[in-house]
Amino acid sequence: MCLVALAWNVHPRWRLLLAGNRDEFHGRPTAALAAWAEAPGILAGRDLQSGGTWAGVDQRGRMAVVTNVRDPAIQVPGAPSRGQLAAGFLGSPDGADHRTAGLLAAAEGFAPFNLVLADAVACEYLSNYPTPRRIPLAPGLHAVSNGDLDEPWPKTMALKERLAAWVASAEDDVTPLWQALSDETRAPDTRLPDTGVGRDLERMLSSAFIRDARYGTRASTLIAIDHGGHGWISERRFGPEGVFEGETTLRIGTGA
Repeated sequence: MCLVALAWNVHPRWRLLLAGNRDEFHGRPTAALAAWAEAPGILAGRDLQSGGTWAGVDQRGRMAVVTNVRDPAIQVPGAPSRGQLAAGFLGSPDGADHRTAGLLAAAEGFAPFNLVLADAVACEYLSNYPTPRRIPLAPGLHAVSNGDLDEPWPKTMALKERLAAWVASAEDDVTPLWQALSDETRAPDTRLPDTGVGRDLERMLSSAFIRDARYGTRASTLIAIDHGGHGWISERRFGPEGVFEGETTLRIGTGA
């Protein structure tokens, strides 16, 4: 993922709520959200080039999501896929705290990343940028894009605020969350981050939904998991220039 907002233990019904967009080159081969045949219990999309996933859940009600950190000055030749950080947790029996503690020592071997893992009792943040660190997340609203946790980039703060408003509304209709993920409003130049990619690209990347022929929002995802570990994950997929390509929703907690 490249933009994520989540609500942890603040909604009366949902233990975890997540809204996020995956931005990627349209030419990168990808499989849609599905149950993984060779890893029973995992529900996720899949990166067919390097393996792993950007966001997913399992039938036990655990969740994993990963974003890259945008810093073109850092290159890690031969680094393993960051998508394996998410998939590895969902395919293991580990708790979120145990998994992030174990990954802390290995984090420097990956290209820069942000990882959030959640289970029934814990929600953990792990990053290796600028140095490896692990943060147990307190109940509340949190957000991350291609910078630091809760870094005040306009699109990051906007999605967090819109998720907070939806939680406060006590509504069941998630249309406002899909609308937040489809927002193409770009940040004014005075509020753009400087991540080393140039002002024109910073402008393009500053909206929640990115529409372009080569690179853009490939998938929007909503996840809702209740206190019993049941819920759903829903994905909307997009092709070049943001053309809608399909939607999938799967139930969580229906079996192994």
